Amino acid sequence: MARAQRQTALDAPRGRTGMLAPRTPQPSRDRFGRFTEWVARAMGTPTFLLSLTLFCVVWMGWNSLMPDNLRFDSAEIGFTALTLVLSLQASYAAPLILLAQNRQDDRDRVQIEQDRQRAERNLADTEYLAREIVALRMAVRDLTDEVITKESLRAELKAALERLEDNDSVEPKTATP
Repeated sequence: MARAQRQTALDAPRGRTGMLAPRTPQPSRDRFGRFTEWVARAMGTPTFLLSLTLFCVVWMGWNSLMPDNLRFDSAEIGFTALTLVLSLQASYAAPLILLAQNRQDDRDRVQIEQDRQRAERNLADTEYLAREIVALRMAVRDLTDEVITKESLRAELKAALERLEDNDSVEPKTATP
């Protein structure tokens, strides 16, 4: 069979034929991390502990009270299969819980850094506001230190009147009909 020649369009990226082309699902890079956190949360609940206890009680009861032909784990040898099942569960649970703790530590580290940056911004804002309040206090103090006496007020009014008279003498007067 001859291999069909495909013409590649140079105006489109490789691997895509258009916007409606089916997308291949990409596995989430964080899916396993979320799974470990779910395991850690689930194993710390009273429901899990009660169900594991009930599982062990049923296992031991079945293998102790049932006829010999229905038993699958012998009580005489110390419930070896139950011990293996619980050991297997523990051997998987411990690393998953540690991975979940590592992810939590990473999130805590990021949160601490964000809190530190926020605290620095708050400190800078507080220092800025304190400087502004001091500047306002100094400006208010300068305004209240000036005592306006009658004589200084009269002198200012006379100076203002002289400026007005000078402005009137400079402007040409037009006759009104």
